[in-house]
Amino acid sequence: MITPDRPTNVIWDVTYACPLRCTHCYSESGRRPSRQLGREDMLRVADAIVSLRPDGVALAGGEPLLVKGIFEVAERISRADIPVVLYTGGWSLAPWMVEAAQAVLSQVVVSIDGATAEVHDRIRGRAGSFDRAMHALSLLDEAVRDRRARGERSFSIGIDYVVVRSNFHQIEDMCTTVAPRFRGLGYLTFGAAVPAGLASRPSFGSHELLTDGQVDLLGDPAQTRRLQSLAPPSVQVTTNDNRILQMHPELLARGMVFSAMQVEPDGAVRAMPIYEGTVGNLLTDPPADLWRRAVTRWADPFVTRTLGPVRSMAQWAEAARRIDYHFGSNDVRARIDRRPAYSLPVSGGQAL
Repeated sequence: MITPDRPTNVIWDVTYACPLRCTHCYSESGRRPSRQLGREDMLRVADAIVSLRPDGVALAGGEPLLVKGIFEVAERISRADIPVVLYTGGWSLAPWMVEAAQAVLSQVVVSIDGATAEVHDRIRGRAGSFDRAMHALSLLDEAVRDRRARGERSFSIGIDYVVVRSNFHQIEDMCTTVAPRFRGLGYLTFGAAVPAGLASRPSFGSHELLTDGQVDLLGDPAQTRRLQSLAPPSVQVTTNDNRILQMHPELLARGMVFSAMQVEPDGAVRAMPIYEGTVGNLLTDPPADLWRRAVTRWADPFVTRTLGPVRSMAQWAEAARRIDYHFGSNDVRARIDRRPAYSLPVSGGQAL
């Protein structure tokens, strides 16, 4: 197994506060305490992340734009010549934030989970979220085009589309009807939903996690080329089956390592990004030690026994639940036990 000496990327969920209630939410944001740090501690975490010298940092959540001082945090990281990407649902983006973002972010990614308001709003759990996301993209698009017209530097804009069964049928529509609306859009990413957080519930898996055939399609380069042909030439289209997130022992042995450090809002570091279970905190432990502890977890006997037999999405979901319960704290197990069952609305989209 390859053991990288540092994370290539850091994903920091800076808050669990969120105005949306996404059905698949990996972090269960909006349904639990925000665990958000104050300004000084956030800057301390930012400095700890910088010390690891990752190739990039993603600020996510929850909704990072709800965090007071988020652009100061981004500035602290970008000042160290580390690119910073911010993921947003778009609901909270205000015009003043666009100018602030230009100075410190390399990319802004808006999460869109449907080509229509009906599909997107159902998955995102709040009426009006599609229109708010489209408005956010319009603000970002205008800023990018204005900057480029003046020959000035600008962040790039992307759309991230989490693919589940009930929005699978709108993938092409995203390329042909949504992407062309924004001339400054740089990329459009389709990634298979993974069994993490609320998406690991058995009831969610039976209704919404993709079939193995659908996952295979997202991992097929021919599918990427076909979707690229449908989108504007200026938009880079990517598809991802996200199987690398399994941290499957066979994938690790072949060098297919997702070497990212996942940081929770309060600075706690997860051993593996999509699974519960932390190895310490950036506020109290040397960052390099935390990374070594995380890498050690990848080869933990329980992890390898649990993930080794996984060959299907259903098996992956079951393995994820076992890992979460095994390594999660008592509070984590209690939260897992409280998760409500998921049921697909009768008006939901097709599952092709």
